[in-house]
Amino acid sequence: MTLMLGGRGRDRSTDNDIAISWAGRTLTYAELDAAVEQWPHLPVHDARSHGALSHDASALDLPDALICVFAAARQGCAVRVEDPASRPERAEQPSPDAFLLVATSGSTGRPKPLARTAASWVDSFPEFTDITGLRPTDTVLITGPLHATMHLFAAVHALWLGACVTDDPAQATAVHAVPAVLRDVLRRMPHARVAVAAGAGLDDAAAQTISIQNTSTQNISDQNLSAQPIRLVEYYGSAELSLVAARVVAERSPLRLLRNVEARTEDGYLFVRSPYAAIGARGWFGVGDLAELNGSELLVHGRGDAAINVGGTTVIAEDVENILTALDGVRAAAAIGTPHAVLGETVSAVIELDGTRDLELVRADARAIMAKEALPRRWTVVQQLPRTASGKIARGALQ
Repeated sequence: MTLMLGGRGRDRSTDNDIAISWAGRTLTYAELDAAVEQWPHLPVHDARSHGALSHDASALDLPDALICVFAAARQGCAVRVEDPASRPERAEQPSPDAFLLVATSGSTGRPKPLARTAASWVDSFPEFTDITGLRPTDTVLITGPLHATMHLFAAVHALWLGACVTDDPAQATAVHAVPAVLRDVLRRMPHARVAVAAGAGLDDAAAQTISIQNTSTQNISDQNLSAQPIRLVEYYGSAELSLVAARVVAERSPLRLLRNVEARTEDGYLFVRSPYAAIGARGWFGVGDLAELNGSELLVHGRGDAAINVGGTTVIAEDVENILTALDGVRAAAAIGTPHAVLGETVSAVIELDGTRDLELVRADARAIMAKEALPRRWTVVQQLPRTASGKIARGALQ
């Protein structure tokens, strides 16, 4: 499937619809299409150097970066969308089939280079659209830089669909973000209709908080309209695999594999085979997450390298973080393993407080509900936890 603006058969009647509204700059679909067509072509090169040249959207502002991405698709060449301050090292020239030259988020280490075809995203767009309920009439808020593939996916999908991409929460009807960012940004989205959570696990407490915040915001912002529940969707995936599984939170169903995605577990670790995988991740790919499968239903426990062995009991860092983040007074939390002479490891917590409660009260609440193996023995309060460009906590930076 080809990556096209406006996606499924956009006709001339939509040319005046707004495609991008960003930092005071507005582009209609007609203007965006013209800008894509006028984007400079790469120099002609022979077959021996095919793939050696690529566009580079990394340092461009979002409107120009997206013009560059769609121009590369139209021209049949590759485009780099990387963090200019931390580019991955690419040992080889990209595959002739490569379209997007991106990287992992770096949440567990230095970003690794990835290359993917246009089809590896576009072929998943129809099912993703059906699951999320996103529409061409939506205005989609982008909450981070495009070199974080979650944000790039959101923006490219929106323009494929015929929706509008924006940086203005007050106008947005839909948003893609990690749960911690969703909790904050939805307070400023009075017209929110769809929220897509990705990049980190969405626990029940976070889902409830997001839903309550949205209803409260709608009631306060427009007394003349009855508040409609937000459609909260969670998806699980990775930079290497793109979408793997998704769920609509209100349906109280587990994550389910996308139709064309296969999965299995080996010694508790998840392996996935997907047509949406990046080049080099095709076939059975080890995600590195601990998980359980029941048919097409998927329960993800968290990173295997984030498992903390406390006296023979495996404690999953994400589980600890979900409990701590749900406590009153805690804005965000990270759990890491600390070496221990007898137990092997113990759990240490690094947290952000929101100013409503002090650490001793938070620790008392944790003691009341947590198993002794999972209860942090060491607590550190910081003003701000290190995060990746997508908003995920960079746990590796705390080790």
